[in-house]
Amino acid sequence: MRTSILVGIALISISIAAAQSAEERGLQIAKAAEKADQGFISSIVNLKMTLKNKNGQTSERLLVTKTLELTEDGDKSLIVFNSPKDVKGTSTLTFTHKVGSDDQWLFLPSIKRVKRISSNNKSGPFVGSEFAYEDLSSQEVEKYAYTFLEENGNLLLVEQDPVDPKSGYTRRIVTYNKDKGYRIEKIEFYDRKNSLLKTLTYSDYKLYKGKFWRALTFNMINHQSNKETLLKFSDYNFEAMLADEDFTQVALQRAGK
Repeated sequence: MRTSILVGIALISISIAAAQSAEERGLQIAKAAEKADQGFISSIVNLKMTLKNKNGQTSERLLVTKTLELTEDGDKSLIVFNSPKDVKGTSTLTFTHKVGSDDQWLFLPSIKRVKRISSNNKSGPFVGSEFAYEDLSSQEVEKYAYTFLEENGNLLLVEQDPVDPKSGYTRRIVTYNKDKGYRIEKIEFYDRKNSLLKTLTYSDYKLYKGKFWRALTFNMINHQSNKETLLKFSDYNFEAMLADEDFTQVALQRAGK
């Protein structure tokens, strides 16, 4: 009897999955990933950024990122460069929004002023890296339309089409790991001509506070320019208790001094 019940449950689960459209399942996966990471409140992390040009020559930068989790809207983040001298003090503030264009500001210590980043320039490179300004935004479900593509073992592939017409991408192919809190393993970015532009790979994952997966290595490869940006994260701090006042234009300027 027990075996029959289990078989029946399995058949029902299969039927429900089959009844879902590709769009519904894609959205369901994105929501599951968002829910799995809710509740971290805020964090601070150190990064080492390594830039590699098409000839294989490298340069390094040290920076710190602060993040404030918000539930009613997208997250806020503040990125500050600490070295080398030519970028030291350069800071970026991002207010991600669930709906509409994000708000972003850049503080340049050389001219001692805050510059607002136009939504028309969101596809531009972030401080010479292979990350675009729009890549700095938090992963908000409302920013995309979804289509489930395929399942390979514990990996789920979902196409995400940006809602914002000013995005530099036509679509992203995102690989989720359903057995590890729906964490993201890889993102493939397609440009406005629908050609593969970049691939971002997440690795060296570590679990914090028994719930929050964080990749300690990001590797962004630009297939069209043959350039690469490697990010190495260290010393995650989830106990800083950051607040809104840590993410203002005043805080942006203060962080860059």
